[in-house]
Amino acid sequence: MLLIHDGEPAPDAPLLRTGGVPLAPGGFVWPKCRECGGALQFLAHLPVDGGVVAVFFCQNDPGMCDDWDATSGANQAYLFTGDLAPATVPAEGETLLGAVTALRPQPADAPADGPILGQWGGEPEWLQNDETPACPSCAAPMTFTASLAEGHDFATAANFGGGGLGYVFTCRPCAEAAFLWQR
Repeated sequence: MLLIHDGEPAPDAPLLRTGGVPLAPGGFVWPKCRECGGALQFLAHLPVDGGVVAVFFCQNDPGMCDDWDATSGANQAYLFTGDLAPATVPAEGETLLGAVTALRPQPADAPADGPILGQWGGEPEWLQNDETPACPSCAAPMTFTASLAEGHDFATAANFGGGGLGYVFTCRPCAEAAFLWQR
């Protein structure tokens, strides 16, 4: 399935989207970059069976932290379950994208009726080599969930080095998620 641009939803809409505010469980603490210590930028809200994946990556000093690496600590993905509410956004740091973009899955064999902003499920289309992460809990290869393009305009664009793709993975039995990007 392709992910197609589907308008601008509310910042806390419980649908497939980039940008806006993450929906998180009570007590959620906004993640910080393990390399620079700054608050991570919220990238995507991805509803999956039994939960939601929330994706963050460092944009405090773009290019200085290893935000492309799934294990560097300069990005973070969470698989949340249960009751979720809009998270409190830190006052400092590059924490939010410039706009919110709804994403609509569409069969890959149908003509795209809007900008293609990624892929939902299936097998990842790597720009470089296969970098499927291992689950930090069980060490099994994680399952590909989605790829995300940088965005359809500057305001909505994630910084994946210019023309890159972000890749989201989950291990549902362990309630783990991971994110990386390639260019």
